Amino acid sequence: MRVPFRQPTLNAHESHAILRKVRYFITGRLPEATSILLVESGSRGIVERVIGGLRQTWGPDVPIDLVSCFAALPAGFEAATTRIYRVSDYRGREGRGRLYRLLRANRYALLGIVCSSEPLMTKWKWALALRIPAKVFVINENGDYFWLDRVHFGLIRQFVMLRAGLAEAGAVRMLAQLISFPFTFLYLLLYAALVHGRRALRGRQI
Repeated sequence: MRVPFRQPTLNAHESHAILRKVRYFITGRLPEATSILLVESGSRGIVERVIGGLRQTWGPDVPIDLVSCFAALPAGFEAATTRIYRVSDYRGREGRGRLYRLLRANRYALLGIVCSSEPLMTKWKWALALRIPAKVFVINENGDYFWLDRVHFGLIRQFVMLRAGLAEAGAVRMLAQLISFPFTFLYLLLYAALVHGRRALRGRQI
């Protein structure tokens, strides 16, 4: 029996989060930095490097909280002023939903996700980037960051190409491989045909 496909439904809060996310992406508008949430989806040293710059840019009194898979707080975060959400406390579909609702209720203005080419909390960071109605910024392994919006599309494109191995020499190497592949394949076919042709000719002579 054929099972009909059911389109996944979004509740009102998720729909609102996505609409706000689209607006932030299209306009490039920065909301007032009333609070910041960081997703520690990379090595511990990355958020430790970026926290100083965030404090300097947005002020020492702006709350900066953390979603992490580590037990302890990184350096630069005070336990008395930092809320830490450990993903190990929110396992399963019900747990994830509870975390999404909690983070939305806290109304974070900015959301920073670490993208350092490390397999750490990959699904978590993109799920939070989609579901939390905050302006997203991407943090690389050097502690630098850029806004995830249309205005910074050039930086986003360069970042994606770098992660895909298509930046600078990598791009030239990849293009050379793509161009040379048909000729290499044709050469191998001709070589195989020549070898089999010689074998067939020798068989007839015997």
